[in-house]
Amino acid sequence: MATLDILTLGDPRLRKKSRPVRRFDRRLKQLAEDMVETMQKSQGVGLAAPQVGINERLIVVQMPEEGFEDDPQAGKLYVMVNPEIVRVRGEEVAGDEGCLSIPGYIGEVVRRNQVTVKGFDVNGKPYRVKAFDYLARIFLHEIDHLNGVLFIDHIDDPSKLRRIIYDAEKDEYYEEPLVSLDGLLTREPA
Repeated sequence: MATLDILTLGDPRLRKKSRPVRRFDRRLKQLAEDMVETMQKSQGVGLAAPQVGINERLIVVQMPEEGFEDDPQAGKLYVMVNPEIVRVRGEEVAGDEGCLSIPGYIGEVVRRNQVTVKGFDVNGKPYRVKAFDYLARIFLHEIDHLNGVLFIDHIDDPSKLRRIIYDAEKDEYYEEPLVSLDGLLTREPA
């Protein structure tokens, strides 16, 4: 396994719509393994292939266990090829999101709290996931990546986006509100 480089905001590859995976082979399995390792080492909860420079419809998702001990989906790893949202239900809920491709920023995004996603495992076997609350948010976020959409595209009010800054002297993080979205939210067509 290998840790992959994660593309960051400004790289045009993040804005391209991904191609469906056609071959379920050793290369795909290796890519999925590398993406899982990269996500976990980066302390992320999801990663999409475009974030590592691969224009294919592949995501890895793993909701943390810490803080979600009562959730049966906590800690479970999902590797999904060619994921499709087949049903979105529930309430629209605002919640903070961050992204490994936009380090140092979090923002309040409104998303539905229930989603059913279908796709395939790396062997080509079809499966579905019914996700609720935080896990639903993760799936929606990662599938957005496959369509060239970033979480900041859902934000139109600068007060909903904050910069996270680490103070090494105090060994703590603090938030700084943004006063303008200029430059950060520039989106080029896919």
